[in-house]
Amino acid sequence: MLARYAASDASSRGRRHTEPPPGDRTTHQRDRDRIIHSGAFRRLEYKTQVFVNHEGDMFRTRLTHSLEVAQICRSIARSLQLNEDLAEAISLAHDLGHTPFGHAGQDALNECMREYGGFEHNVQSLRVVDLLEEKYPDFPGLNLSFETREGILKHCSPELAPRLGDVGERFLHGGQPSLEAQLANLCDEIAYNTHDLDDGLRAGMLELDRLSGESEFFALHLRSARADYPHLEGRRLTHEVIRRLVKAQIADLRSSSQATLQAAAPADIEAVRAHPQSLVRFSSEMRTHNDRLKQLLYARVYDHYRVRRMTVKARQVIRDLFECFFADPRLLPPPAQQRVAALAERKGERGQARGVADYIAGMTDRYAILERQRLVDPETT
Repeated sequence: MLARYAASDASSRGRRHTEPPPGDRTTHQRDRDRIIHSGAFRRLEYKTQVFVNHEGDMFRTRLTHSLEVAQICRSIARSLQLNEDLAEAISLAHDLGHTPFGHAGQDALNECMREYGGFEHNVQSLRVVDLLEEKYPDFPGLNLSFETREGILKHCSPELAPRLGDVGERFLHGGQPSLEAQLANLCDEIAYNTHDLDDGLRAGMLELDRLSGESEFFALHLRSARADYPHLEGRRLTHEVIRRLVKAQIADLRSSSQATLQAAAPADIEAVRAHPQSLVRFSSEMRTHNDRLKQLLYARVYDHYRVRRMTVKARQVIRDLFECFFADPRLLPPPAQQRVAALAERKGERGQARGVADYIAGMTDRYAILERQRLVDPETT
């Protein structure tokens, strides 16, 4: 049973293109299923989270990250009596527009697009589900519900918001997204904070005892794991600590949000949207702990020389691809040529640049590397 303030079929604002009812599925189950069967979702398997795919088979990718976010989000949504299917759909779709090579790729593509409107991956995720997926004869994209699209668009500049229609309005006039969208945003944070720690430990960039000296939160759970299992070592100890970190954050987010919702007592989803602040939140203590984990990850993992080396190479790959394709779109495969030409005809150089960015953002890591080789290496065909 859903809480009165949860998203539901009855309260849905519908789809951009009218369709028959989904039969034996709910509106948001249909969204989830379309996302899972999309090409953009499959490509996440070979897109970087922190470590490029060829650096190791056990590191997270954008696909496994999205699955972890969805699992955490669905669990908390159920306990809060929110719409599990919507929470899951948003979680699975939130990175569909991410570039190859993670944030390094996004930053490089944003630099290339600076004069043409910039590039931001969650705006691109919306573009993927609204326009770029080609699966249905009656409409472009996946024709997802307003609520799923609203949740995908976590950030948006005031300059871009007017061009995004209904999902851009809250960035102009204030307001909040659904509770399911708020929850997915924080479950994303739980997932990357903990699994990036896990991958950093696996890569040898972090050490359990040093982290314990730098984070009170980490130290608490390392001590408790060792107290309960004094002979546990290696990967099993690491896994137990990470598991406890995840569990503690889930428990805090659940209890803090329950208290906030009880105090605010929103009558329905529209009251949630009209509220001046997010109603799904961590406690202040957990927010401090999470911010500290982020600081450690930036200093010790994301800024590690091995990650920075790959970051530099990734940015060069993205810049080379953009410069070549923008200078001469005839270098693109025919379907991409047609899309770029159509955008250029409507919007000039700005449209041409956006079409090239769409093509590059859709690449996996290894395809981007191979495309660059095809462009610059005479021996690669």
